Amino acid sequence: MKREYPTAPIVAVGVIIREGDRIALIRRDKEPSKGRWTFPGGAVELGEALHDAARREAWEETGLQIEVGEVATVIDSVVRDEAGRLQYHYVIIDYLARAIGGRLQPGTDVSEAGWFDLTELDNLDMTEKAAQLARQLLRGAAPAVP
Repeated sequence: MKREYPTAPIVAVGVIIREGDRIALIRRDKEPSKGRWTFPGGAVELGEALHDAARREAWEETGLQIEVGEVATVIDSVVRDEAGRLQYHYVIIDYLARAIGGRLQPGTDVSEAGWFDLTELDNLDMTEKAAQLARQLLRGAAPAVP
């Protein structure tokens, strides 16, 4: 299925990897949200289980092996072009996770990867929903699952 101007929503996973009072973020190297910081993640491949997709995306984008936890939130991401046509539509299931191996480094589809604490988030150009959720989690609040 085409990702740009799709004929149906695309199911994707996001991975919220925490280590103490820090969270792993990546800077996207492709649209949508190219150049912005967000959680590692991407589209689920045909026949792939959600947890497997989360582990694969974390490895591909961060070099980290993870243990996948609970669903943190589900995001309906709809982006329209200047003419109002549907350009992207993702249903993103964000999972909480913890690193169990590897070393944080930028991988495919990302230009940078790093660990950030709450005080550093204001200096990052983040996607709105990722920024809101990262702040919520780093302040110790439980995420609201719709």
